Parts: sequence; structure tokens; C-alpha cells
Amino acid sequence: MDLNLKGKVALVTGAAQGLGNVISTSLVKEGAAVAMADVSDSVEKAAAALKAEGHKVFAVKMDISNYQQVVDGFQKSVQALGPIDILVNNAAVTGKFATTAKMDPANWDREVAIDLSGAFYCSHQVIDSMTQKGFGRIINIISPAGPHGGYGQCSYSASKSGLIGLTRSIAIETARNGITCNAVMPGLMPTPGYYALKEDVRERLLKHIASRKLCDPQYVADLVLFLVSEKASYLTGEVYSAAGGEELQIY
Repeated sequence: MDLNLKGKVALVTGAAQGLGNVISTSLVKEGAAVAMADVSDSVEKAAAALKAEGHKVFAVKMDISNYQQVVDGFQKSVQALGPIDILVNNAAVTGKFATTAKMDPANWDREVAIDLSGAFYCSHQVIDSMTQKGFGRIINIISPAGPHGGYGQCSYSASKSGLIGLTRSIAIETARNGITCNAVMPGLMPTPGYYALKEDVRERLLKHIASRKLCDPQYVADLVLFLVSEKASYLTGEVYSAAGGEELQIY
């Protein structure tokens, strides 16, 4: 399937490693130019690796919880690559696990600032230019902890749930302007955090997935590729799961 992403410009947050890096790599392989944004200096190395393969990428270091850094980062990206057609709000953190009664308010503020406000700050930078162009795609990466909650994850869950509301609000506001906004919900991925869990805990988690498979980040990237393409122009305001049936009632 030709997704027709040649000539499109994307910005992906949290692009230095993990899912954000896989999404960035997938986008450039489909012909898009990609601004790879991250708070880590390692984003330079990640971008250099793709440049060495002949792809058009730009590394931009920014803390998405800082509005001025976001403004500056987007300006630099636009100067380097052109107006942003595709925004993937992927960057997120999970801090100290604690129940609501024991959650440190500073940790709450940090997670909400990055996981929710950061996505708003980034979206705020692109909607007007997308409207002028008559084309735009915004993808918010969420988590099952958003719609379903999570023990000891009140700040993370609230942020990811808030992203669903932000997704649908943007979709309503921009649907007549050639812009779509959707949320993508990955399943349990083989991250260092997953392998840090005790074996019996990992086994229990795996049994809650209908496919009995962890979510390969490429599964998520492939879904994102379709949603940002012309093929998905009528799809907006939805939550799309790439969780292998994790949200189903399993017996």
C-alpha cells in the first residue's frame, strides 16, 4: 500500500529511543522528513544514524514540559524541514509508583506536565499551519492505564486519560479543516521496565493478553503510519488499540 508520505514533514517527540525511534524510522522509510525531538542529548546520535542511511531528519533537543522550549524547538524544526504536517505526541514518563494517598505532589506535577501538557504545547504549535495547508495529522500515544486506570499510577493514568479528551477535542475543532487527530494505545511492550518485574508478575500480565504476545513497537508504528496517511482521512477522534486483545475479558 502506498501511503503517500513523500514530501510530508513529521515531528515525533520522545524520538531518541524506544517507540519514538521506531516511529521516526518508519516514517522516514516511507519518505517523510522527520524532526526527532527529545530531552536527551542522545537524539543527536539517533538522528545521525538515519541521516547516514540517506534520510532527511533533524534532531531537536527540547523539554516538552517547558512551553518556551517547545516554541523554540518547533521554530527550529520548521526552519530546517518546513511546516509540520504530522505530529506524533509520543514522549512520556512514569515516575515513582505510589497510591493516590501516598503520591508525591511534585511527581504528579512532573508527569502531568510531560505526559499531558507537553502534548497540548506541541499540538498548539501546529494546528494553525495545518489549517492553512488544509492537511494535518496528530497522533497521541496513550496507554491502557488511561481508560482503565492503574494501581499506583494515578498521575500517569490521569495524564493518559486526559490525552483521550484532548484528542477528541482537537478532532472536533479541526475536522472541517483537513486535520485528523487520533489516539493510539500500545499494549504491553518488551521494555526494560517490563523485564525488571518478577517472573511471576510478567507471566500474569502476559496471561491478560488474548494473543499471549508482547506488543512489538513496530506493530504500533505500522498503525501510526496508516493513520497519518491520506488513506485515513475520514478517521478522527478515535482511540485505536495495538494491544493484542489486552483489553478483552480473558478467562
